[in-house]
Formats: sequence, structure tokens, C-alpha cells
Amino acid sequence: MPHTGQGRSVPGRDLRPLPGASYDDEARSRTPIQKVDIMTRTVTVGLDGSAESRAAADWAAHEAQLRGLPLKLVQVWEPVPAPMAQAPLLGAETQQHWTERSEMGVPPAEGWGRIPREAADGIRRRHPGVDVTVEQLTGAPADTLLDAAKDSELLVLGSRGLSGVGGFLVGSVGLSVVAHAELPVVLVRAGEQAAAENGTNPSSATPSRPVVLGIDAGAPADAVLEFAFAEAARRDTALRVVHGWSLPPYYAYGLGMDAGLNDELFRWEAAALTEALRPWRLKHPAVEVALESRVGSAADHLVDASREASLVVIGRRIRHGALGAHIGPVAHGVLHHSTAPVAVVSHD
Repeated sequence: MPHTGQGRSVPGRDLRPLPGASYDDEARSRTPIQKVDIMTRTVTVGLDGSAESRAAADWAAHEAQLRGLPLKLVQVWEPVPAPMAQAPLLGAETQQHWTERSEMGVPPAEGWGRIPREAADGIRRRHPGVDVTVEQLTGAPADTLLDAAKDSELLVLGSRGLSGVGGFLVGSVGLSVVAHAELPVVLVRAGEQAAAENGTNPSSATPSRPVVLGIDAGAPADAVLEFAFAEAARRDTALRVVHGWSLPPYYAYGLGMDAGLNDELFRWEAAALTEALRPWRLKHPAVEVALESRVGSAADHLVDASREASLVVIGRRIRHGALGAHIGPVAHGVLHHSTAPVAVVSHD
């Protein structure tokens, strides 16, 4: 018969504290465990239904697969006046989509998910190992895309080719995104080269085309170098480093009179390029590197090299001055005329 009253015990339960335990330990054991959300980084792509954005989505899907990351498709709705909706640069499919919706009086919140849904289904079929999500947002396209990609490793956009010229029509949205982004931005055009350069087909013995890197040997940016070497390593391909430089004005007259001066300048520029790349070649010993240092426009040399490239990588300095964000002349020329996808990597 158990005792009753003061000091009674309950059979089967020992309520004495464990050796070394305290009331603080007991209180902590009752404290709810807080879950910490870990942000998963992604590859983000802007989607508007055009052939260029579909090419960008496929390129981004392959990149996500190489990086082992999920892919996020982002569609941005920006309400525009009816005359703007008829603009010819929207593309036939996109124009028809908005026109039909306008005639039916369909608000943005209803029925506008066809484009990203179909794109996501296609990507899941072509890239079965990639986790694909869709996000539909409303607002100014450039700002909204940048905000949607703030936790991404990469933002990918489509660029429409200039008919008969073979260059990019980047557009105000693409230029604004590139000028303000602090993460790498890749612009992809529709076409055979972009489709073929999604990467090496594992079942094929044909290697991927090289990654082309534009570099300023006098002020190399670590972020740009790391991005280019990592991309070449992921693709198991070579890195072709292109350095264009101009003759100093005070050498121009003497150059024609002294052939040795020409050789000296070339040796100096080549040595500066070799030294700038030395730490990165040690960090990525498996990446084969080819160096090209030539007199002339860096943009022209990079555009020429893009014809045999899987990706062109260039840098953009982040500017905080009175002039605000903008794109330099080399990046501007490459973006408009490269035939390969172009990655713009911002740096301080």
C-alpha cells in the first residue's frame, strides 16, 4: 500500500533529478526547438514566351544540372497600354498571347500561367534530373527579375538576334538587368549555336567548345577569373583567354621605325597576362588554358572568338558614382554582337 499525503511516492516513476542535472537543464529541455530555414540557391531564368527566353531556359536548365541546383522560371507581368502591347518586338507568340487576353478582358491573375507551365513541362522532359519551379510576379521587369534572383547563383535571360546581322538586340530590360545586377547574368540568343552549346552530350565523344574569357591583364578581377575557370571545369573544356590592348600614344610613331619595340610590347603584355592567370591555373590544374594577347579592340577580338565558343565571360565593374550603374564599351559591344551566350560578372 503506497504512502499518502506529504511525501508520497508513485509506483513505477522516479521523480528524482538525474545526477548532475539542474532545473536549468530541465527548462532548456522544454524549450521548443526552432527550425532554421536554409535558403537553397538556384539558377533563375526570366521567361516571356519568346523563342529567345525558351533557349535561355534550356541553357539555364543544363547549367543548373552542372551545378547541382534547382531551376526557377520567373515570369513577370507588367501592365502596359494597349498600343504598347502591339509592339512588333514582342514577338508573334507573345503578342498574340497578350492580344487574346486583352480582347477577352482576362486580368493578370487569371489564365496567364500557360507559358511558364508549358516551359517547365518541357524542361522536366529534356532535363529529368533538374528540380523546376515556377514563379509569376507583377512589376517592372528589370527590378522584379533582380529581386527574384537575389538569392540565386546565376540569372539567365534571352536576347533576340538582329536579323541578318548575327548580333544581340539586348533591349532595355536586359541592359538594365546587366547594369544593376551584382550576380552573374547570362544572355542567351535563340539559334543553333546556343542550342548546341548547352554542354557536352555525355553520350557523345565530341567535346564542348572552349569557354572564352575577356580579361584586363592590368587589373584582373578575381570574381571574373573564378567564374570563367569554374565554367570551363564544369564543361570539361578548355579556357581561351583573350586580351586586347592598345598601343600607348607615345609609342605609335616610333613603332614603325623600330621593329624591336613591337616585339618588346608584345612580350610585356604576354608576361602580364601570364602572371595574372598564374594563381588560377594552380587552383584549376585540370583546365587547359590558351592565351591570346593581341593589339586592337578587345570587344572585336572577343566577338571573333565567340564564333567558336560555348560561352563568353566578361566583367563589369560595379560603379557607385554620380553617373550610376552603366555598362562599359567592351561589355556593350560583346553583348550586342557575340554569337555565343555571354556571361557578365560584376566585380568591385
